[in-house]
Amino acid sequence: MQELVFLCIYLNNALKNKRVLLGTASSESVRCSYCSNFNESDLRVSVENTCTDSLVTAIDDEALLICDPGNEMARTKVHFDDVSLYGTPKEEPMPSIPVVTEKISANFLKNQLQSWFQPTDNRLAMKLFGSRKALVKERIRQKTSGHWVIHPCSSFRFYWDLCMLLLLVANLIILPVAISFFNDDLSTRWIAFNCLSDTIFLIDIVVNFRTGIMQQDNAEQVILDPKLIAKHYLKTWFFLDLISSIPLDYIFLIFNQVSDFSDSFQILHAGRALRILRLAKLLSLVRLLRLSRLVRYVSQWEEVYFLNMASVFMRIFNLICMMLLIGHWSGCLQFLVPMLQGFPSNSWVSINELQEAYWLEQYSWALFKAMSHMLCIGYGRFPPQSLTDMWLTMLSMISGATCYALFLGHATNLIQSLDSSRRQYREKVKQVEEYMAYRKLPRDMRQRITEYFEHRYQGKFFDEELILGELSEKLREDVINYNCRSLVASVPFFANADSNFVSDVVTKLKYEVFQPGDIIIKEGTIGTKMYFIQEGVVDIVMANGEVATSLSDGSYFGEICLLTNARRVASVRAETYCNLFSLSVDHFNAVLDQYPLMRKTMETVAAERLNKIGKNPNIMAQKDEQLSNPESNTITAVVNALAAEADDCKDDDDDVKDNSLEGSQNSIVDASQTIRKGLPRPKSGEFRALFEGSTP
Repeated sequence: MQELVFLCIYLNNALKNKRVLLGTASSESVRCSYCSNFNESDLRVSVENTCTDSLVTAIDDEALLICDPGNEMARTKVHFDDVSLYGTPKEEPMPSIPVVTEKISANFLKNQLQSWFQPTDNRLAMKLFGSRKALVKERIRQKTSGHWVIHPCSSFRFYWDLCMLLLLVANLIILPVAISFFNDDLSTRWIAFNCLSDTIFLIDIVVNFRTGIMQQDNAEQVILDPKLIAKHYLKTWFFLDLISSIPLDYIFLIFNQVSDFSDSFQILHAGRALRILRLAKLLSLVRLLRLSRLVRYVSQWEEVYFLNMASVFMRIFNLICMMLLIGHWSGCLQFLVPMLQGFPSNSWVSINELQEAYWLEQYSWALFKAMSHMLCIGYGRFPPQSLTDMWLTMLSMISGATCYALFLGHATNLIQSLDSSRRQYREKVKQVEEYMAYRKLPRDMRQRITEYFEHRYQGKFFDEELILGELSEKLREDVINYNCRSLVASVPFFANADSNFVSDVVTKLKYEVFQPGDIIIKEGTIGTKMYFIQEGVVDIVMANGEVATSLSDGSYFGEICLLTNARRVASVRAETYCNLFSLSVDHFNAVLDQYPLMRKTMETVAAERLNKIGKNPNIMAQKDEQLSNPESNTITAVVNALAAEADDCKDDDDDVKDNSLEGSQNSIVDASQTIRKGLPRPKSGEFRALFEGSTP
């Protein structure tokens, strides 16, 4: 604000010093284009609108000025350091902005009209350009092009195409019925409907000449050059749209009225021509081909505004509508041809005595006959009696069979794509069955494998790790937190923990399933992971087979050996189907190193569990002592290795006891020497003597 005041004071002083001369263009004029035409008492600046309803001017990358067009004075932001002696930026001149010379209402109307032609921030535009900043650049590019071109992502084009789609559907339904079942082609309502439709379609041609086109190889670059747009439209849909929009019947009628009405032959010829005109009126149905452009635009709507499931249903709906529309045309054609022939006695209309029936009854029988042919279920009420009816029947059968085959093929593909994961599951189960047959697995094992797949995937197969790996880190974290929400809610340990700790743990969990009777943890083995129970019951089994306790939903186990670096002190057996989440030892230590308080909490719980199952809870203190004294840890590692070798020696047979004992002692010596080479040398004398002493 201070910089703006400074600028105004400077301009005022310049006026007083006559450095700015009215009506002159000398070198002494103010270098800034803002002051090319001004009033001493009132300096007004107008900024062209480059956005929708606001006036947007980018002063720099950090300042985006939005000025309401109703304001008489457009406020600007100028940095003091960037202003030179004459009020312009030091490095590059400020853009030239025209001065307001007309009323604001005229500019407001112009800006509103231009805003309708500019791209808006709808989903289609955001999909093409990616961000609002790119969208603003596209608006500026369209504005600076200097042409009144309608952007394909504008609001005007969106609503115009929607209206054209509705008008096309009305024409495709009403025109065949009116041509086939109504003889009064000159009624006021019919003329008004045709004139209105043809006028709108002619206007649509003009709109297409002024609508930008998207390049197929580069959809982000929209062509806004009117010459290129016209060249593209002339090569594609112009002539077809023009022919379908010309009122051929009324043009023929006008020329016929100018002719000599006194000549009876000419009147008769004109009467026949009017009947043939009904066939010429079918040329207006060529506008059906314009529906392909609108269908492509509707496909973009489906892709942008609907989910995949909704898009599948929309495609099925489009196929059904297309088949019904072709049946509608075929039914009208079934009645139109006999009408043009004057309803011969052997035509199906005369046989059914429908010449003087109400038009709705005529249409109903014609539609029934056409659908019977298309579905190949019969010939209607009577088989064809005339050559014309026979050809019409064959035409309906061919078109119906083609549409029906296409419909079944597309519908089958769409139905299969509705549940691709279930289809993949069936294929996976089939592969597993072939594998079990190839390996000749026993029946009970095959049953267990089948039950495992049923419980693990529940009829749907997908690679969850691959799907999550393709997501961004934040989105993947949100998905995992949502998937584990029931686990977090059921585990009391997580309920009282830090939210960051819970998030770090949950993102590293791995989902696993165990069947009843499966040994999840075996006593005496080295622990590599701990488990959280989402659903199911497990038993803690001692060495003598006694069940010490049972754990259910919300509990966790297996953390003791991860905390103590010792072997498993008990076995864990699945009592029911168990849905577990496992945490590896590497992830376990990485998380607890960041949260030492949670480590102490888990160590306390582990000591209580050791005491409950009759184990020595001092193992936690021993673990701390080993961590604080690495030399003691070295000796412990040597002793454990020697003890393991000694236990292996006791399993030898009695017949070769002496020989095996001697060999075992030699192996113990070799093992101890190998271990010593890989361990650090103790510094204290007591431990050094033990470390370098002879093997017992």
